[in-house]
Amino acid sequence: MVIDLSTVPVTQGTGYPELFRAAVAGRSRQRVGNVAGLTNFGVNLTRLAPGAQSALRHWHSHQDEFIYVVSGQLVLVTNEGETLLTPGMMAGFPAGVADGHHLINRSGAISTYLEIGDRTRGDRAEYPDHDLLAMPKPEGGHQFTHRSGQPY
Repeated sequence: MVIDLSTVPVTQGTGYPELFRAAVAGRSRQRVGNVAGLTNFGVNLTRLAPGAQSALRHWHSHQDEFIYVVSGQLVLVTNEGETLLTPGMMAGFPAGVADGHHLINRSGAISTYLEIGDRTRGDRAEYPDHDLLAMPKPEGGHQFTHRSGQPY
């Protein structure tokens, strides 16, 4: 299926609890994988405005993630520190590896990247810098809780 990017809706916002939403306020996505009818993995064309970040630093218990920088400059933050990524560079994050990661746009221009992730059910995401977990729900999807298990 050929996708006309101009017809793919741009989404903003997050399902994060209110306390954490500002961190990703400058992020927008086009869910191109959904438009293509993909069900086993997702593909998003994501743009970060200057100063924005992709997510809170996190890692997944069951889902793999992969990113490919299309344009601009992004700083990848992991447990090991920071790495500057430029167009053509990529990074992968295997499921179950407790290496919290996210991208930050510290440049003065919009940066664009592809994010690809599988849709394995039962995934749990941990946010090592915050009192936040994304816990799987039996019917699919997730809910955000404190580390104690108390819902937000």
